[in-house]
Amino acid sequence: MDSPLQVAVIGVGHLGRWHAKNYFELPQAKLVGICDNDSSKNVRAEELGVPFYTKYQDLFNLVDAVSIATPTSTHYAIAKDFLQKGIHTLIEKPITLRLEEADELLEIARKNNCALRVGHVERHNAGYKRIEEIANDIRFFEIHRLGPFTGRINDCGVVLDLMIHDIDIVLGLVKSKVESFDAVGVNVITPYEDIANVRLKFKNGAIANLTASRLTPEKQRKIRIFQEDAYVSLDYEAQSAKIFRKQGSQISQESVDIQKTEPLKEELKYFLEKIKTGESLGRPDEAARDALALALDIIENIKKNHENSVFTN
Repeated sequence: MDSPLQVAVIGVGHLGRWHAKNYFELPQAKLVGICDNDSSKNVRAEELGVPFYTKYQDLFNLVDAVSIATPTSTHYAIAKDFLQKGIHTLIEKPITLRLEEADELLEIARKNNCALRVGHVERHNAGYKRIEEIANDIRFFEIHRLGPFTGRINDCGVVLDLMIHDIDIVLGLVKSKVESFDAVGVNVITPYEDIANVRLKFKNGAIANLTASRLTPEKQRKIRIFQEDAYVSLDYEAQSAKIFRKQGSQISQESVDIQKTEPLKEELKYFLEKIKTGESLGRPDEAARDALALALDIIENIKKNHENSVFTN
């Protein structure tokens, strides 16, 4: 077996802890450090028996690859430093807060022949991967990504926090340019939109209706896909799916066989394997950049519609 890649995790919040745990368990990786500017979070490093750092710069000469799971507003500066050192980088979604920052990171990755991936974890959900095989000529999407307010994210709204997962999935499945869209959103607890809805119309005629909320008591992650020959319903959380088909004058229903996995572990495994094979070197995550571009356009549309609303004071 090839020697494992030396990896570290930058940011030990909710997601960073899981990145560290999964790297520690993966044979393709050797976790050589955990970094956070809050020294009280060294308990995670102690649990795993790895060194703890408060300055990520101290890891430059120790790692082949890193996961960056810090607040979105810090992604650009930290990722830029690692990529300029030739270190392969996975950034939790969204890639950055601004499109020009994302474009610069992609260019640095190309120039330095680095892998640059973004943590759109639903791409590695076993349920989605199974549905990806079934879906064809999709005409309509209905997607809900809802959950309670946690307070973990305080530098962006629900579009960049949650909806961007579904934007990424829809763009990947439709494979057509967006022709038009209309979005609405409301801020309730934070200065940013806490609930949002967008209706996307694609040039090939497909329609996608996406709703995201971080104010809903019960967590829900569901996508419904309608195509000419079937209706497919997928629960991301349960990794379960059903297909409904028309058979004569009747509607048949079947459950989709899905081998459940840990999506984050699958994502990190994919990141490491594509580094090993060289497939992702100098070929950064363009799809994540496209998802960010559309998400930012949706946010601007929400602001515009809010300003023009009859309910605006």
